Amino acid sequence: MLFQNILRITTSLFAVVAFVGHAFQVNAADADKPQYYEVRIYITQSAAQQQRINDYWQNAAIPAYNRQGIQPVGIFTEQQDSATNKIYVLIPCDSLEIFAAIPARLAADAEYQKSAAEFLNAPKSDPAYERFESSLLVAFDGMKHMAVPPADKKPDVFELRTYLSSSEGKGLNKIQMFESGEIPLMKDVGLAPVFYGRTIAGLNMPCLVYMTSGESLDAHKQHWKAFSSSPVWNKLKSDPQYKDNVIKVISILLKRTSASQI
Repeated sequence: MLFQNILRITTSLFAVVAFVGHAFQVNAADADKPQYYEVRIYITQSAAQQQRINDYWQNAAIPAYNRQGIQPVGIFTEQQDSATNKIYVLIPCDSLEIFAAIPARLAADAEYQKSAAEFLNAPKSDPAYERFESSLLVAFDGMKHMAVPPADKKPDVFELRTYLSSSEGKGLNKIQMFESGEIPLMKDVGLAPVFYGRTIAGLNMPCLVYMTSGESLDAHKQHWKAFSSSPVWNKLKSDPQYKDNVIKVISILLKRTSASQI
């Protein structure tokens, strides 16, 4: 009887260990997969529209996305205030399936539908924004997941950079260049990258998009100066295999809004 009890307990323990081991393998596999990022850009014509967009994300959309397990969501605008400032939204998803399920889940979320109703149904006479654009990115293998700045060191400056290439091959070559030294160098000099992604649907293709951050404009400039003078960067940029892999750089300096979780 004692032996049977011991055998039953031992068998149960093996079952638990096997289950936990399987769960660990699944989680480890998920952790090794790149994230996907939606970068949404709202075009506005007034400070009032900018406030409505921010309020919508803060009070309706971000809570709904968080209920789906999607977080943190970043909300940014340009450093210099103006009536035509754009609002930039950064949405991280752990898989394409999660991204694809967002519209149906929002449609079924009664709390979201109630709190977002005014924004979603804004009339022609009083639009909440002019238009919005959206791009879908897949994270680089060299940095598969978003890196959120520590809560006690939230930066005041975010730089969104887009690199356009003349062909898909040249675009992939630039990504290889990033993964051959640029990404670790940016981290080392304090540029504090938030994400890197290759655009798979959206604007300016073929292109890559990434975001760096800094505690102030002056500090951010110093970090770039350290990057530019680094032997690692100078060796990379003089390597003939990486010649002419970028034809245009678009750089936008941003600041977080009150809605942002980043």
